[in-house]
Amino acid sequence: MDSRFNEIFTQPENSIFKVVFFPDRIYHAQYLNAARSERYRYNVQEVRSKVDMTILKGEVYMDGLFYSHFLRIEYRGGRLVELAREKQRFLQSELLAFVSLLPDDSSLKSESTVKLHYCPSIGAYQVEIWQTLEAPDTGHHDFKVLSMMGKDQSITRIASFNPALDNIKALRRIELAFRENDRDLPFGYTINNPAWDNNFERGHQAPNDPTPSSNNNTVNDKNYLIDFQRGWFLQAEDVEPVRYTNALMEAGNPDLADNNTIEMRWILQRELGGNLVFFHEVTIPAGKVEGTHRHIGSEELYYIVSGNGVAYMGENDDPSLAELPTVERAIYGLDPKNCKEIPVKPGSVIFTKSGGIHGIRNTGTKPLKFIAFLYQSS
Repeated sequence: MDSRFNEIFTQPENSIFKVVFFPDRIYHAQYLNAARSERYRYNVQEVRSKVDMTILKGEVYMDGLFYSHFLRIEYRGGRLVELAREKQRFLQSELLAFVSLLPDDSSLKSESTVKLHYCPSIGAYQVEIWQTLEAPDTGHHDFKVLSMMGKDQSITRIASFNPALDNIKALRRIELAFRENDRDLPFGYTINNPAWDNNFERGHQAPNDPTPSSNNNTVNDKNYLIDFQRGWFLQAEDVEPVRYTNALMEAGNPDLADNNTIEMRWILQRELGGNLVFFHEVTIPAGKVEGTHRHIGSEELYYIVSGNGVAYMGENDDPSLAELPTVERAIYGLDPKNCKEIPVKPGSVIFTKSGGIHGIRNTGTKPLKFIAFLYQSS
C-alpha cells in the first residue's frame, strides 16, 4: 500500500476535510461500491449534484496502485416515481440511464444505456463505470468486489466510454436521462411504454433567430446536463439576447400589442446545479410589459437593476402590501385575478414562492432591467 494513502487517512485534519471539502480526499465517508474491501481506494476528483442525481468521477486504486478511472451515477428517482405511478406501476430494483459523454475532444463523444441498481445504503439507484474489470497481472480482485462486477452489474464497463475516460479531467460534460427498466419486476413482463425522467422534456433558450418568439430559439435537449467546469467569468452584455413578443400573455389580454417585445439574456441555464433552472437578465423597453403569471412548484427572484416601473403581485401574497392599489390582471393560463400594483426602482426585490403571482411593466422612459433567478421548489 502506498504510504500516502495511510497518511491521508491518519492525519487528524482529514476528519474535517472529508466533511468540509468532500470529496477532495481519497478517504471519505461517501458510500462507494468497492469500498467494502480495504484493498480498493477512490480518489474522487469531481462531484456534481443536480435535482435527483449525484455524479462522481475520479480514480480507483487497487492495493495502493492506480487501477482505473471511473464514473459513478446516483439517481434517487423522485420524479420517475411519479411518472411511473401515472402508468400504474411502481419502480422496482432496476432502472436504465441514457448516458452521453461530452469530453473536450468532441471526436471522443460516446453514448450508451447502462443499468442502475437500487442501493439501500444510499437510498438511490447507482452504477459505477470503470475502464476495466480485469484483474492486474500481479493480483486478483477481492471476492467482495468481484461479485459486483460484470455486464449490468453495479460495477460495469462500457468499452466505447474508455477513450473519454482515459483523460478523466477533460471529461467536462455529461448528458443524462433515466427511464424504467425493460421488464417489470418481479413479474417479468415487458414494459412497452416506459416512463422517462428526461428533465420533463426541458430544453434551453439560445439566440439562434432574431425573430421575436421564434421556435428556433428553443433547443429541445430532453435530458440533464452535468457540467464539471469549476468556474465561469462572463460579461452579460456579451450574451446575445433572445427576443419575445407578448411574453406570458394569451389572447384577450388587454396588454397584447404587436410591438410589446422584451429581451432576455439567458446567462446560465443548463450549467447550473441543484434545483436552479436559470439565471438571466430581462430588459423591458419603455411602455412594454412582461405578462403576469403564476408559479407552481417553482420560486423566482427578481432584482431590479435599472429603470422604473410597476410590479404586480397576487393580492394576498405579501400582507405588507395591503395599503397599495388593487387591480385586476389577466393571468397567463388562468382566469383574471386581483393583484397589488407596486412601484419598483433599482434595488427593488420581488420574491415569488410557489403559488405566487408576479409580472412587471415599464412605466418610465428608459429600459427597465432586472435579474431573475428561477429554481424548482418541489
